Amino acid sequence: MSIFDRFRVKENTSANIAKERLQIVVAHQRNKDKQPSYLPQLQREILDVIKKYVDVDMDDVVVDISQEDLTSILEVNVTLPS
Repeated sequence: MSIFDRFRVKENTSANIAKERLQIVVAHQRNKDKQPSYLPQLQREILDVIKKYVDVDMDDVVVDISQEDLTSILEVNVTLPS
């Protein structure tokens, strides 16, 4: 891939769209496989606490754990209703 490929306009054919979606699904699955087994339960419990104060859907809460050197980082992103 050359640097000029980044500046070319990509056609939005159904094959390109399907390829991009598949790449997203594969990346999400790889990331999901690396997560600890307790993460879904943690996400539900965090959502329960948030729901005490704001009406939020489960799809609006993303809990992620990442590793940097010897430190684990818990990241919680909540999309609040307007």
